[in-house]
Amino acid sequence: MKLRRPRTMHPGLDRLEDRRLLSGFTPQQLTTAYGLNNIAFSVPGGQVPGNGSGQTIALIEAYHDPYLAQDLVAFDQAYNIPNPNFQVVNLGGNLANPGWALEESMDVEWAHAIAPYANILVVEAKSQTRQALLNAVNVARQSPGVSVISMSWGFSEIRNEAAYNTYFVTPADHQGVTFFSASGDNGTQGGVQWPSASPYVVSVGGTSLQLNAFGGIASETTWVNSGGGFSKREAEPSYQDSVQASGRRSTPDVAFNGDPNTGVQVYQTSLATGQGSWEVVGGTSLGTPAWAAIVAIVDQGRALQGYGSLDGFSQTLPALYSLPSSDFNAIPPLGYHTPGSATAAALTSTGLGSPHGPNLIMDLVSITTTGTVGSPASLVPASSAGIARPAVARGLKDRAIPGVIPHHARPRISRDRRIGRAELKHQR
Repeated sequence: MKLRRPRTMHPGLDRLEDRRLLSGFTPQQLTTAYGLNNIAFSVPGGQVPGNGSGQTIALIEAYHDPYLAQDLVAFDQAYNIPNPNFQVVNLGGNLANPGWALEESMDVEWAHAIAPYANILVVEAKSQTRQALLNAVNVARQSPGVSVISMSWGFSEIRNEAAYNTYFVTPADHQGVTFFSASGDNGTQGGVQWPSASPYVVSVGGTSLQLNAFGGIASETTWVNSGGGFSKREAEPSYQDSVQASGRRSTPDVAFNGDPNTGVQVYQTSLATGQGSWEVVGGTSLGTPAWAAIVAIVDQGRALQGYGSLDGFSQTLPALYSLPSSDFNAIPPLGYHTPGSATAAALTSTGLGSPHGPNLIMDLVSITTTGTVGSPASLVPASSAGIARPAVARGLKDRAIPGVIPHHARPRISRDRRIGRAELKHQR
């Protein structure tokens, strides 16, 4: 099966016509479909656009992408999006990796597309080990102004993973922070991933989205490769009592378009050639920064009302499970799932569903529940043996390859190939 061939160009060109790009959803199409394009908050004297203004979205990546800033400029020029307040914290020097560079481009461009006036903070971990990525999470969660953190990567579950959940707690004396993670691109048969399985993290699954002639949702179904299931290591959190009774944490919590065959436009410059091109990509990686951007818009609205930003564990997650069904687009479950002791809602690989933007955002803005926000958390040394896999998938002609598909991968790559140390030398 051949990959779609990207059209090569130099980055930073003048604004492109949408008709010249590869087929893939544009920011306007996707924000319109989910009702995220015309959010407005009422304030004395008028209305304020809901665009993430005043909030900071932090994105946790691995390795360094030297072209990231200029690729974001090219993306913004193509879709007439204002350039953001953009900062990169590089924790590892100049070591780069093509698979992670594609992941980084998708995360940054689409977090910015959903919340175009939010600040963007990218923290580049030294490597893709658990310790390096959690070190980057720790930098992000303590950075001033950060209210949401996106982690489009995952590890297989390990016995003592719950000890590391302290990394996903809002630090003392910091505004509330909500953490998001991809549920994975290997389907339910691939097992639950961590940190998606952490009860302190909002887990994001993937759908296959089709639009009608008017830009609305014609159909939205479960993406067959969307990860999810029941954790072997994490107990069921009380906020899931309304959807299941297994005694185990189930993932994902929410969903967003993820199928690379209904993927989105991403602009990236090749690490090998220095030439930029448009790619059609997807994966649960797309929904993770998108949901982070949605909650950044929520936090903007809360700030306008005099409320603080949401804390993920004590506010965002309980709130999501308490919202009316009209706040979500319900996704039909896959037919082969075994119900077990849980309801179908927890077994669809899409959780509560995809966002019904206006209802969801306004209801989350009004949440006034309080919890233990900013409690001190000790950090636990993380094993360096684990290797994360970013959850980005490239668009194919008629089917999707789950897992990591590096920027220059050949079609022969197996269906569940993952990036590991031994493979890096082959990804030229």
